[in-house]
Amino acid sequence: HVNGVTVKAIAERVQYYDADGKLVTESFKDYTRKTMAKQFTSMDDFVKRWQDADKKRAIIDELAEEGIIWEALELEVGKDLDPFDMICHVVYDQPALTRKERADNVKKRNYFTKYGETAQQVLNNLLDKYADEGVQEIENIHVLKVKPFDEMGRPAEIVKKCFGGKEQYLEAISELEAEIYQSA
Repeated sequence: HVNGVTVKAIAERVQYYDADGKLVTESFKDYTRKTMAKQFTSMDDFVKRWQDADKKRAIIDELAEEGIIWEALELEVGKDLDPFDMICHVVYDQPALTRKERADNVKKRNYFTKYGETAQQVLNNLLDKYADEGVQEIENIHVLKVKPFDEMGRPAEIVKKCFGGKEQYLEAISELEAEIYQSA
């Protein structure tokens, strides 16, 4: 169900009932483009909104409510793409970078050198989490409770010892995300 309407993905085509109750069948790509056009006037508009968002999860959820079918997008373009790259690739015909490629680009830029050694280790591990699981993972502070972070201490200790406090930690995460999407 999307916006109270039943939507079925059938072999890269979607079917749904429009406002007049007529059954509409269109390519998944066209459906996704139309859905995005309701929210964003251009790719620049989308990129700016994505980069300005404190939590990327909020945009992902908002787009799902508007009708973006993330599971179908994953099937079409692959699970190793970030939601940002899925949209840019499918809707705006941009070449897609995998999460691993984005993470590797950040590592190549030596972005972490401004942090202490332990903070660098935390950020590197977060980047690996991003490459494996996506941006939603690194936005959730509870990620610090699982491997490999649990071996470094409790989340509160990591945040205080490595970054000086929660505000500075969140700022570091925000900067990390900016680095991830820098070439966007």
